Amino acid sequence: MIKAGIIGASGYVGCELARILSSHGGADLEILSSRRGDGAEYGSIYPHFLKSPYTITETNIEAAADACDVVFIAAPHGVAAGMVSADILKKTRVIDMGADFRLKDPDAYEKWYGLKHPKPELIAEAAYGLTELNRDEIKSARLIANPGCYPTAAALALYPLIAEGAICPQNVVINAMSGVSGAGRDVRESNLFCETNESLKPYGVATHRHTPEIEQTLSLGAPVTVSFAPVLAPISRGILAISTAELSGALTVKDIADIYDKYYTGEFFIRVLPPGEMPQTRWVKGSNFTDIGFALDGRTNRVIICSVIDNMVKGASGQAIANMNIMFGLPERQGLSQFSVFP
Repeated sequence: MIKAGIIGASGYVGCELARILSSHGGADLEILSSRRGDGAEYGSIYPHFLKSPYTITETNIEAAADACDVVFIAAPHGVAAGMVSADILKKTRVIDMGADFRLKDPDAYEKWYGLKHPKPELIAEAAYGLTELNRDEIKSARLIANPGCYPTAAALALYPLIAEGAICPQNVVINAMSGVSGAGRDVRESNLFCETNESLKPYGVATHRHTPEIEQTLSLGAPVTVSFAPVLAPISRGILAISTAELSGALTVKDIADIYDKYYTGEFFIRVLPPGEMPQTRWVKGSNFTDIGFALDGRTNRVIICSVIDNMVKGASGQAIANMNIMFGLPERQGLSQFSVFP
């Protein structure tokens, strides 16, 4: 059994990691660490864990590394980079759920996150954990940069078309909506029920920190430039990303469908819908699936792609556990094969 630890277990991402790992079958939760509730039963923080055997401890990264085969760091940007070191990576494998090791250029990290990176020497070592696109590197990695939720939804939708040269890389527009859980569990006025219910709120338009991550992931041969506009939606979970791009030639619906088939036919967690059919967030709620639908707009010579994920699972904890499975030679689907909760 893999011995797993979670640093940041009191947040939504840490909680979802614990939920999935609790019935994983190939991993034991050795450590649930948080600065709040040291010694408390986990069920006192999250009542749906009542009668679980888990207890919160305030455990530092050194102790977690000594006790665990893998440590998940579910913390805001700037935290993991301060914790992880070459010595820690000699003891355990680390999956960073935050942004500290996603961008390969430390100057870009400083520009977009407002912090000078404290461990730039570790950035090159970190494998970017977009599971379906990077399995070989994930398999042997000691340090995983788990992708952001928006980049996961957008990149999986666009990657095959970029890779095949089907769309123009300099004219990509992404509009995406996310549930409120994506903002974390901290109490903020902007996240209160009365502030979010029955309203759609754009934020970070043209300045969102996931923009360079999306561009880095999609810049396969030529640089890709995206216009990205995120929107806060009055739902708890889910991301819906609508990506549009100009076609590079006279492509048909069948051409686009064939490209998706080429890349994703063997992928369990990616479901490409029949042309013209669009997915809904409720179809993936609580699951590790990405659903993708597309349509061609012949009038503008553009393709419109709609992708949906659960931001807490495929956009965070589920993808991290798939990466853990790959790292330790377990079936990629282990602990993750459940379909969505419906209705």
